[in-house]
Amino acid sequence: MTVHFVGAGPGAADLLTVRAVRLLERADVVVYAGTYLDAEVLASCRDGARLVDTQDLDLDRITAELVDAHAAGLEVVRLCSGDPSLYSAVHEQARRLDAHGVPWDVTPGVPAYAAAAARLGAELTVPEVVQSVVLTRTQARSTAMPAGESLAAFAATGATLALHLAITRTRELAAELAASYGADCPVAVVANASQPREVVLRGTLGDIADQVESAGLRQAAVILVGRALAEDVRGAESYLYDAERDRSAKRR
Repeated sequence: MTVHFVGAGPGAADLLTVRAVRLLERADVVVYAGTYLDAEVLASCRDGARLVDTQDLDLDRITAELVDAHAAGLEVVRLCSGDPSLYSAVHEQARRLDAHGVPWDVTPGVPAYAAAAARLGAELTVPEVVQSVVLTRTQARSTAMPAGESLAAFAATGATLALHLAITRTRELAAELAASYGADCPVAVVANASQPREVVLRGTLGDIADQVESAGLRQAAVILVGRALAEDVRGAESYLYDAERDRSAKRR
């Protein structure tokens, strides 16, 4: 048997991939992040499956659940919020599974920042406005950021920022980012994207902290910062679809 790390997406059950649903339907044990997932996501689990909520478990106890289930010959799904490639602790868990000789694989999911952008109807890369997206977080009650990955350095590029795990520091971050983007720079905050309790806030670096504090947001939120978020943003037309583009050249 294999331990399957599966991206549950941002929360809505209908944003699970087809592969994720199939894995859940046949799993004997589902170890899931209850803090961030909507309960309807678990509706795809078969009757009789053992469901383990990890919100009160440390990494060693989570690993023990996975290893013990594998040893018993059971099919195991480790359900991660969003996409496993971002802030999922898959690296640490996989390293522990390797030490125990337990095979594993990964099924991607819809990342929270993509669900937030979809809710806003925003493209994060608008031609001649911004063509890069930085996915990052900040340090609060968490592991230290690597040297060289300062928020100021990212902000200096002018890229669209997608800040995860940062909602409790919105006021401090907005003040820091305003030095590069300007206080009038558009900002959007989407909490619990795609879930029934979803909250969407739009503003600027100058006023977003007041909105976040008034809404009482404390977790499960993505902060998007950048000029591409302006509701009246005007960029260039994409060259890919330009009517004047020569389409007769042989593709390489």
